[in-house]
Amino acid sequence: MPSPRPLRADARRNREALLSAARVAFLAGDTDAHVEEIARSAGVAVGTLYRHFETREALIEEVYRKEVDDLCAAPEQLLEHHAPAEALRRFLLLLVDHAAVGKGMSVALESIMASDSPVFGDARTHMGDALTRLLDAGATAGTVRGDVTGPTLLRALGGICAMRVSDGWLDEARQITNLLLDGLRHGVPRAT
Repeated sequence: MPSPRPLRADARRNREALLSAARVAFLAGDTDAHVEEIARSAGVAVGTLYRHFETREALIEEVYRKEVDDLCAAPEQLLEHHAPAEALRRFLLLLVDHAAVGKGMSVALESIMASDSPVFGDARTHMGDALTRLLDAGATAGTVRGDVTGPTLLRALGGICAMRVSDGWLDEARQITNLLLDGLRHGVPRAT
């Protein structure tokens, strides 16, 4: 099957505007945002929305996928600017922030949770791979344990991020994440 043709510049701008408008609506808690409202916010006709996304669920799925792709691009940038342990710490906190975004989108995401969409499985795989990259860099540098895998750490973080939203939820999740990071440093030989 041939690969799809790249989008023209104006079509690419329209697509990005639609994704941005949908993200803003969902994060603002407007989980029932209709495609007409999203298209209007993006400055395009509803027909343009449907040329890019066959259904509202396809739009939601793509918003989530883009969030995950942006998140999983972070480890390389973090490792360029920070020592591995600090890069890992920053990425763990980004994952907590991502969970907060997911909680804001949770009702919208429910519409695709029951489908056969691979978006959540793909997201877990990409996040696990990103964590593995950071854990490997930290283990090589001798600053984090080498016996924990990215998928295992993601499962541990999943417990933190699945906490019920209440006042102070995000601060508590970040504090627990720092405890988790302390555990990843436990057992690493100290420099003498």
